[in-house]
Amino acid sequence: MFVDECVINVQAGDGGAGAISFRREKYEPWGGPNGGDGGRGGDIVLLGDDDTDSLLDFKYRPRRRAENGGAGAGRDRNGREGKSEILRVPPGTVVSLPDGGGQVAEVTADGQRLVLCKGGNGGWGNSHFKSPVNRAPRRANPGQPGAAGVFRLELKSIADIGLVGFPNAGKSSLTGRLTRARPRAAPYPFTTLRPQIGVLPYPDTHESLLLADVPGLVEGASENKGLGHRFLRHIERCRLLALLLDMAGTDGRDPRDDYAVLLRELEAHDPALLAKPRLVIANKMDLPAAAPNLAKFRRRHKKLPVLRLSCLTGAGLAELKAGLRDAFIAAGGKPRPAGKASPAA
Repeated sequence: MFVDECVINVQAGDGGAGAISFRREKYEPWGGPNGGDGGRGGDIVLLGDDDTDSLLDFKYRPRRRAENGGAGAGRDRNGREGKSEILRVPPGTVVSLPDGGGQVAEVTADGQRLVLCKGGNGGWGNSHFKSPVNRAPRRANPGQPGAAGVFRLELKSIADIGLVGFPNAGKSSLTGRLTRARPRAAPYPFTTLRPQIGVLPYPDTHESLLLADVPGLVEGASENKGLGHRFLRHIERCRLLALLLDMAGTDGRDPRDDYAVLLRELEAHDPALLAKPRLVIANKMDLPAAAPNLAKFRRRHKKLPVLRLSCLTGAGLAELKAGLRDAFIAAGGKPRPAGKASPAA
């Protein structure tokens, strides 16, 4: 199961109490106070982890608590610190307050650590309160309570290129050909039920790109129709958008109308998506109707970059890989060194 949003309830550990204690040794009648301090409570820590690809764990365990600090003891022994609760999340996870309260934090890289809630400080033992007028203080501080809160986690994949299209346009097949990702492909709508992130390698330059395959959009996706509305957030961080069209017009569809609908749905989700550089991948060029449809499409969109492809035969695949890289660089992107790109979802 893929989960890309959830609400968690977290509590950092409380600090341990300070101790009240006095030295009681032979020949030391004025030994004085020796109560140790309480230990600090554990933190709630978010940790970016490339090996985690979903927020599923938090759906079934939404309540998390860190360990309390230990109490101080005599002979100036301080309490141990509480163990922090580490929450491993995929890079691209945004933390916000529920009910539109605003963004709190964001995890963007593998190994990144963010303290979401700090543990309480331990209390002072009575040795801290000794003074010339109070040689035997019977006072110690309790530990401070740890911070707590309710937060919303939302996963927004970090990828270089976002692949968008209607169901059965061939996105899953293309992702499988370009990358090592293996999304399910079948001749019926919505075979892909979660975003797929694949690494697109360029062995000759020792570089790579991250490609995000978003489940098929339908008209009205921004109004909760189909599945696309749930996953449009995963292309918000992409530098380049690749719109995959069935140029053969299967089932009587017009590729020009499909392109217009895709743009409307992207704009309805976030108008900023239309400002991103984009190109069109004309798929199914092996079918007879594809060539005349492509000619009509180019007459309407003369300045739009269009790359020809047949996922079935593989024709145009090498040109597509080169075209994606060139368009990504032209959009201001910098390919990742080979081996450094890791799928985020």
